[in-house]
Amino acid sequence: MEFESDPDLELALRSLDRWDTSPPIELVAVRELGQSMLATVFVPDGKLEILERLITRYRDEETAKGQPKNKKLIESVAEIRHAAIRSFWTDDPELFPDVQKPSWWEVWLRVGQDRDEITATFESYAASIGIRMQKRRIKFSDRTVLLVLATREQMSQSVELLDCIAELRLAKDHPEFFMDQRPSEQAEWVDDLLDRVEGPQGQTAAVCLLDTGVNNGHPLLRDALSTENLLACDPEWGGNDDRSHGTEMAGLCLWGDLTRQLATSGPVTIEHSLESVKILPPPDLGQNDPELYGHVTQDAIAQIEAQEPHRQRVYSMAVSTPDYRDRGKPSSWSAAVDDAACGSKDEQPRLVVLAAGNVRRENWHLYPDRNDVDQVHDPGQAWNALTVGATTEKVDFDTEGFPGWTPLARPGGLGPSSTTSVTWASDWPNKPDLVLEGGNGIREANGTVADTDDSLLLLTTHSHPTERLLTTMGDTSAATAQAARMAARLMARYPDFWPETVRGLLVHSAEWTQEMKTATVGKPAGHRTRLLLRRYGYGVPDLERASWSASNLLTLVAQDSLQPFEKRDGRVATKDLGLHALPWPRAELSSLGSETVEVRVTLSYFIEPNPARRGWKYRHRYASHGLRFAIKAAAEELEDFRARVSKDAQSEERRGRTPKDPGWEIGPTHRNRGSIHSDWWTGAAADLAERGYLAVFPVGGWWKERSQLQQMPVRYSLIVTVKTPETTLDIYTPVANQIGVEVPL
Repeated sequence: MEFESDPDLELALRSLDRWDTSPPIELVAVRELGQSMLATVFVPDGKLEILERLITRYRDEETAKGQPKNKKLIESVAEIRHAAIRSFWTDDPELFPDVQKPSWWEVWLRVGQDRDEITATFESYAASIGIRMQKRRIKFSDRTVLLVLATREQMSQSVELLDCIAELRLAKDHPEFFMDQRPSEQAEWVDDLLDRVEGPQGQTAAVCLLDTGVNNGHPLLRDALSTENLLACDPEWGGNDDRSHGTEMAGLCLWGDLTRQLATSGPVTIEHSLESVKILPPPDLGQNDPELYGHVTQDAIAQIEAQEPHRQRVYSMAVSTPDYRDRGKPSSWSAAVDDAACGSKDEQPRLVVLAAGNVRRENWHLYPDRNDVDQVHDPGQAWNALTVGATTEKVDFDTEGFPGWTPLARPGGLGPSSTTSVTWASDWPNKPDLVLEGGNGIREANGTVADTDDSLLLLTTHSHPTERLLTTMGDTSAATAQAARMAARLMARYPDFWPETVRGLLVHSAEWTQEMKTATVGKPAGHRTRLLLRRYGYGVPDLERASWSASNLLTLVAQDSLQPFEKRDGRVATKDLGLHALPWPRAELSSLGSETVEVRVTLSYFIEPNPARRGWKYRHRYASHGLRFAIKAAAEELEDFRARVSKDAQSEERRGRTPKDPGWEIGPTHRNRGSIHSDWWTGAAADLAERGYLAVFPVGGWWKERSQLQQMPVRYSLIVTVKTPETTLDIYTPVANQIGVEVPL
């Protein structure tokens, strides 16, 4: 039976869980629906009268204080009804499976007075109606958990089946299930996925892999990667993959983690294509000389662009060198990446996504301390690139095969493979910029050995599809592939966005997990912020946050340019100030008064590199220029704001001091590193209503030393999000009306 409370009231749950009877009346699941609480209760045959007695005693009897008996329970109940299949669903309501399409369910069975009898009853009825079950079981004190493949219709057609169930959830993504399949069974799953694919159509945005080549005969890659776009830096190498890495990366760049795609039953949309340029020779030819990696990277970019010059693309490169000599300083390789990204030679900016590099597997037993001293690998220090580290949510693994082992990383924590920039000097960028799923490891009870189980990795395409179609992959390579996929999907959705904008949107959408915040609790505020940025970057990005504005989450994007320097009265001075009047709804924000709102700002731009170590007198002379942002204070006049910004720019340039800017989560001291800056301010809505101007202004770089370069304009992308409480008002619509947003039908 299902009991529903009145809005904003809680059910007296203890009164519904009656283990004083035999067999017991059992509270099996509790969930929320809007403002109401719903409780699903198993009532054995012949025990309904016990619940009836609770109601009649409320009607007929009083306590010593003159109150109806069972008042708290009965007066909180708005409705009682027979439980349906949805009554057992305790997962996200949006994930509730379709009626007729098979899905993997995580079934939590009651234990009752006889665990084995209830499990056997469920298995018997499930088998009789064609429900497929996995053999493995997890036993808790009052629940037995198993996985079944069934439609919603199958799950709800037997009352006897429902009587065994306590909860239903969507099965977690587990690559191990698909890895255990025979090659013929893997092919069936792949064929089912291909039957559900929609797109891409025509010339689309692409992820260009700079890797070990790709074997594009794989059925999951064939339609997305044509042989014409399968190149190599040296034509004698061939574009095929002879090291496995590139094909595995290609699967994640196109599909993401295939576990989820294969386990679901609905349509799957592919929004982008693939390209590949092989930058590593076959194993029998040896490695590229280290000093040539920068040239190889630029040559690979030139080759693919000569073939498809006008295509939108994001470059994904998970090849790096574990050389710690640079310690965040530019190398020839990282500078070559920066040069290609800014388009200094051809005025064609590019988005390059790099792997942060991995902690060696034999050092995983030192997690997490080792990660703070193992530095991001070259060329991951590139200012203009989007450098990606690893986090993980994967903690479920085969405990029968690995008894007594535990996951290395907690859910939402730093991936065991992820390198950081914790030990770098403060002048250099915060790297990685983002972290994404890179898998986990497991540790023996004695704590000395770490290993990896397939269930803790990501499922992707096997490099030899004639042998098997699926394999697993992890580490910062897997995380990089997923970030490149996100970027390409953004490019496909917004073809007018610059590479600087796509990069900015991904950083803008990122958030630190609760585990990341917890791991730095107890540190001094400034040190804690630095640790967060240099371990996790800005956190985990979210494609939907990057793509859409909701009614209470308004995102504004500006693509603009300014001229940073000019020669004036015989000296070089800063020139332009980008002053943006923010079109947020002042009246609506003012009406919220002291209610808390949040505004997030991200500034993304590309610098031209100068990696020569000349002992520059001023800081940051690797970069051609720098840009900063500031928001007007509520009580500040516009002209006073302009004067303050000018003074702040001079202060940072001349004395290396970062101006104070109170009220921000990160603050300018830590955010003004590299060429992307993101921060968020939290305060009263009425205060924000009066902060309607944002300035983008230049600070010094090596261009100031070159008089012929002082007239060059620079591009920047500015992203601003205002977030209000969900239930208060719609801020999106009035702004859309102000700036004339076209709504596609």
